[in-house]
Amino acid sequence: MTPELLLAPELLPFLVGGVLLGIVVGAVPGLTATLAISLLLPLTYQLAPLPAIVMMTGIFTGGIYGGSIAAITLRIPGAPASAMTMLDGYAMAQRGKAGSAIALATFSSFVGGIFGGVVLVLFAPQLARVALTFQSPEMFALVVLALIAVATVSRESLPKSMTATVIGLMLATVGIDRLVPVPRYTFASVDLLVGVPLIPVVIGLFAVTELLHQSGESGEAVRPSEAQPGLGAGRLAALWSDARSVRIGVWVKSPIIGTLVGALPGAGAAMAAFLSYSEAKRSSAEPERFGSGVPEGIVAPEAANNAMTGGAFIPMLALGIPGDAVTAVILGGLVVHGITPGPQLFGEASELLAPLFGAYFWSYVLILVFGLALIPVFVRITRVPRGILFPVIGSLAIVAAFTSEGTTFAMYLTAGVGVLGFVLRRYGYPLIPVLLGLILGPMLESNLRRSLILSQGDATVFLRSPIAAGLLLAAAAFPLLMLRRRRIDS
Repeated sequence: MTPELLLAPELLPFLVGGVLLGIVVGAVPGLTATLAISLLLPLTYQLAPLPAIVMMTGIFTGGIYGGSIAAITLRIPGAPASAMTMLDGYAMAQRGKAGSAIALATFSSFVGGIFGGVVLVLFAPQLARVALTFQSPEMFALVVLALIAVATVSRESLPKSMTATVIGLMLATVGIDRLVPVPRYTFASVDLLVGVPLIPVVIGLFAVTELLHQSGESGEAVRPSEAQPGLGAGRLAALWSDARSVRIGVWVKSPIIGTLVGALPGAGAAMAAFLSYSEAKRSSAEPERFGSGVPEGIVAPEAANNAMTGGAFIPMLALGIPGDAVTAVILGGLVVHGITPGPQLFGEASELLAPLFGAYFWSYVLILVFGLALIPVFVRITRVPRGILFPVIGSLAIVAAFTSEGTTFAMYLTAGVGVLGFVLRRYGYPLIPVLLGLILGPMLESNLRRSLILSQGDATVFLRSPIAAGLLLAAAAFPLLMLRRRRIDS
């Protein structure tokens, strides 16, 4: 089988349908690619293996990209991985450049996705072996670096950013202890035994908080967007101009970061976007402009989280270990269809890889075409009057929270987190570190405790590993470098 087979009439509808479904689901706050594939999985039982693989791949890639649409137009990330895109993307939309922001997000998603795919095809077995060297001490150090980096590069003061990070980490400790089965900070609530659910927190922090914030302002929050051509010479020329304004280093480093993070089991798209955005801001000659609508603030996270998709396939295909939640579901789908990922896949069943790789690359071509062609449709969201848009967003937020968990508690939690986010934002505390703390908190705690258990309480285990020591040293240097730069700028 060859990748060209994907153009066959019987396969193309599955790929196109998967990509479009992924974009739509990813763009709706509270609905994720993981949810979409989970719902699709029973349907694939009736399909042949090839159409099922093609469709799941399209949903995966489309879902990661789709989260940027709501982040740019509504300041509500469709998925946690789009939270960093929201910062500069929505700022551009406020200046009437929503179409330019979406075009840049689309193109950088394409570049990152293709890069991740090339690395997947050429170096999957080798990178999988490297990923295995990341044990508990190394993963702990990587999470520390991500937390410190995002808190340090926030536009707000460092103490407030660190406080917000700690709030997120505190939320992550709620629920049944992962190593010792006892409840923690549940206040006798059965709903909190499983922990604080992520999707209601994302919706509350950004959707509800944004509604409360903008409701207190007068006038239009977003300037009417410029006239947006579809997929044509005018749009491509404007996109090329915006892309050229981004440093070449951002175009190079962001896909590399995303692919490497994706190859680490359990890391995921959110960490890739956070680290890439932080590095882009750290290395910028004008870091203070980030968050005000600079193109680099869109390119860095979007190139990284889409390159992550290629990286996430690496441990799944080469080792049978899913790189994130979505590939875990895809792994289940492959097994159902008699395909067992692992080292033998590249030898005994290598003919199965060609259609999967082909589906991956064609899906990003479709994302580029659909994303640019549908810009006029996406931009219309910014032109809807607030009196109509706000009730729709509020209703959608509550429904999405209920859908994600299936409980009324999720709706109350969304509202409560929204009020908390409004108070934090009112007093100058950033919200992104709260989200990052909640996402990475369980990974931080489990790897810390596992490392100390294996070393019998010897904390030097984090220094005996060169990788862990280097990551911790970088985490310590990050705030020092940013504070020094701020001192020089002032």
